Amino acid sequence: MEKYSELLQILLKKIGILDKEKAEAFLNPNYERDMHDPFLMKDMECSCVRIFEAIEAKEKIIIYSDYDADGIPGAVILQDLFKKINFKNFEVYIPQRNSEGYGLSIDAIKEFINKNVKLLITIDLGITAIEEVAQAESNGIDVIITDHHLSQKNIPRAYAILNPKIDNYPEKMLCGAGVVFKLIQGFIKKYGEFYKINEGWEKWALDMVALATLSDMVPLVGENRVISYFGMTVLKKTHRLGLQKLLSKMNIDKRYITEDDIGFMVTPKLNAASRMDDPIRAYELLSTDDEIEAGNLVNHLLKINDNRKVVVAGIVREVKRNFEKREMRDVIVIGNPSWRIGVLGLVAGKIADEYEKPVFVWGRDENNLIKGSCRSDGSVSVVELMTAATDHFIEFGGHELAGGFTVYDEKIHLLEETLSNFYEKIKTNKNETEIEEFILRKDLSFVNMKNYKEVEKLAPFGLENPKPVFRFNSLNIEKIKKFGKNGSGEHLEIIFSDSSGNKKNGISFFSSTDSFSAPLEENKKVDLFATLDLSRFKGKEELRLRIVDITG
Repeated sequence: MEKYSELLQILLKKIGILDKEKAEAFLNPNYERDMHDPFLMKDMECSCVRIFEAIEAKEKIIIYSDYDADGIPGAVILQDLFKKINFKNFEVYIPQRNSEGYGLSIDAIKEFINKNVKLLITIDLGITAIEEVAQAESNGIDVIITDHHLSQKNIPRAYAILNPKIDNYPEKMLCGAGVVFKLIQGFIKKYGEFYKINEGWEKWALDMVALATLSDMVPLVGENRVISYFGMTVLKKTHRLGLQKLLSKMNIDKRYITEDDIGFMVTPKLNAASRMDDPIRAYELLSTDDEIEAGNLVNHLLKINDNRKVVVAGIVREVKRNFEKREMRDVIVIGNPSWRIGVLGLVAGKIADEYEKPVFVWGRDENNLIKGSCRSDGSVSVVELMTAATDHFIEFGGHELAGGFTVYDEKIHLLEETLSNFYEKIKTNKNETEIEEFILRKDLSFVNMKNYKEVEKLAPFGLENPKPVFRFNSLNIEKIKKFGKNGSGEHLEIIFSDSSGNKKNGISFFSSTDSFSAPLEENKKVDLFATLDLSRFKGKEELRLRIVDITG
């Protein structure tokens, strides 16, 4: 480890990398060396053969994708392959979040039977769809499930299942699009020569896999590190017209795109399609070859995303008013039949963050069913929690930190008490925030380009590879400025100085002077927790601090 700077050694140790070999592999990923053989997935061989047979027989294929920023990029990846080999007899089907809900639906399966579909490939869903898969298979539709969600006790009797969580594949934490990418890798490995596909062609799809991997909050270590590392490289060169226009409209120079740009800017716009309109719009944006269509789709998604913000803010205000007159339990369950189903995950996330409790938020869908979304604060797996109270749910699914559910009408008012009773039995040791993992720096002279470049060697950052948080003690607040779009003043810029006379700007988006552990005022001594941030606003580079917290 001695070949690395002292700072880089500290950063590597923070994420558990203690020897030179692991450090080299992490800092310098190698595509050929570090990507696992796709045929380590149990059903990869038969999946590739079945797709080949369907293509050669010109059978009708349905790509059935989830409606979020994991499933939709996965659908784009698969259609990339079909377009590459000039196969046209396929359709992309994405269920409506508000009326159909998550997963395979019986009504959709019946429609496919009538259309004489012979092969159905799921993306980011299907592992719990026992009845739906049975309906398809018994009517002559072979189903290949590609998914990464946790299975329940029984699994569907599909033609093939690609899901690293239920077989011996070494990387268990791939996102949904990551699983599809392994399918593409496997197919090209087996049939690439037959279809005259250039070796390494699939790497161009890594922009979509990185987008999904960063959007879906999977750990950015192991194979996901390789995917996100090379995927960010491809994103900076992406040829996708819709994505280029979206980035341009948001003033993001694709050459310098970061994981924060994906998480805070791109993903919400893609997810707005299913939350506020039709998810096929996001798919069209990422897959279109038409410049005019791309521009129209970008404008549409930006508009409905603004509407989404207004709707979410209104529901959050209503939730907080409700909290003023109720007793708080270990688990929060709250809902209103009028709330829009598509935005409830965002509401649950905001409430879970602020109140540090697992949160379940429900509304009524267009079929008069009580549906909702849940988010964990890190203290419990919401899937485990729902499994414990399984008799309350018509269906449920998700990850440890996030899920969706449908509840029996007669059980909804008992749900909070039931989940809270189970909470104590199954809660885990809650993960502390990065603030507890800070790195102490003596003064603001540390904030320079040399150190920024050392930090960036670990990028892209995310789950299990968090952006390093630095602590600066006894700084003086020189000046506090508010800024924002159209003079909204919703963001903060603070000028800090240290005892040696060094000064640096710190920023915090969607914050006020009361947003931190200590209230802010000018000429006050504080301790600052922050990450390093390189702004390129209007082409001007400025190294600054992104504020995580301020304490007295």
